[in-house]
Amino acid sequence: MAFESLASRLADTFKKLRGRGKLSEKDINQGLREVRLALLEADVNFKVVREFIANVRERCLDAEVLESLTPAQQVIKIVHQELISLLGGRTHPLDISGPPPAVIALYGLQGSGKTTTAGKLALQLKKSGRRVLLVSCDVYRPAAQKQLEVVAGMAGVSFFTLSDRVSPEVIAKKGVEKAVESAHNVVILDTAGRLQIDDEMMDEARRIKEATLPRERLLVVDAMTGQEACQVAEEFDRVVDITGVVLTKLDSDARGGAALSIAKVTGKPIKFASLGEKLEDFQVFHPDRMASRILGMGDVLTLIEKAEAAFDQQKVAQMEEKLRRKQFTLEDFMDQMKEVKKMGSFGDLIRMIPGFARAQVDVDFDPKELARVEAIINSMTPEERQNPDIISGSRRRRIARGSGTTVQEVNRLLKQFFQARKMLFQMGSSDKRLGRLRLF
Repeated sequence: MAFESLASRLADTFKKLRGRGKLSEKDINQGLREVRLALLEADVNFKVVREFIANVRERCLDAEVLESLTPAQQVIKIVHQELISLLGGRTHPLDISGPPPAVIALYGLQGSGKTTTAGKLALQLKKSGRRVLLVSCDVYRPAAQKQLEVVAGMAGVSFFTLSDRVSPEVIAKKGVEKAVESAHNVVILDTAGRLQIDDEMMDEARRIKEATLPRERLLVVDAMTGQEACQVAEEFDRVVDITGVVLTKLDSDARGGAALSIAKVTGKPIKFASLGEKLEDFQVFHPDRMASRILGMGDVLTLIEKAEAAFDQQKVAQMEEKLRRKQFTLEDFMDQMKEVKKMGSFGDLIRMIPGFARAQVDVDFDPKELARVEAIINSMTPEERQNPDIISGSRRRRIARGSGTTVQEVNRLLKQFFQARKMLFQMGSSDKRLGRLRLF
């Protein structure tokens, strides 16, 4: 995740504050200096950092905070609230109201991920019952139109374009007309980008806007570009009056400064975040949830949504009952490992749980390893699968021989199983904290 380094720095800073008990003005100023450095190292715009720190300091130096019995917690609460404000304050849904078709134009520099984002957005809208038409307006990049056609096929939505000798604004207008004829209620325009902003690209963006009157004009921004993203956003906003931002590559090790700067600099909300290469790796952007993750508070609501989408509810109920009875076998482990894989990295999922934000969980599996894991488990006796604690050294050697693996590989699997079981039992006993979360 893009904010891991920042989250780690902030966690260390707040740990120091909690260790001091009652806080003085000097303590708060020292803590905020560390927060300021952490934000600047995350490539957050320096003007944004200056205003953010000033707002936090003013609220933290209030008498109620300094005289509180838990001043450090009050400081963290203030930082959390200010982070939410910095990230846009609230969730901004996509506006596809009004008479169909609703036109959504995607803008951005070349390489920002517009074409993949078009497919991700199309898939999400399709799942909500919309009939989507993807339109390729990129007549410059080799195979750009073919790429979007492939993406449309993967998303299971319709595709339209014309010859690359036709102007982009004409393709866009004809695409909207096609949508009207074929009863599509959403049109997504994938526009061309450049390596950097130039007058030709801006003029083309303006012409497409005038030709199709898109209800949503979304700027697709690569989170790894840092502060440069703010400059790009300001220029596109000036020309086409963007309605929101889509942040891509938030799953990378980028410093995350774009996400923490762009909403404040442009005054336009972040509407979506792309968190992986698959079409399913696409989420509505929730400022409060992101702020909580940055501060190590977890993100239970997103975890709930992922679980509800991925799991069969009957199986969930059965596993709930087993966890209440503190039962979790290697067969359960194998079944759940396959299901959890649909949701992404198990380590990332665990870190969405409050209290586990910085957990190092070694229970992720490469898909190629699943067959080997299954072979190991199938080489065990029914008793060993039901009660792995009885598996001694001699049993491990027998299992390794029977599965064609090594004792080290058997040991690694058992270690991963015991880690997962411990985590799940802790989660299962935290009903009050996790509310309606039912991951397994």
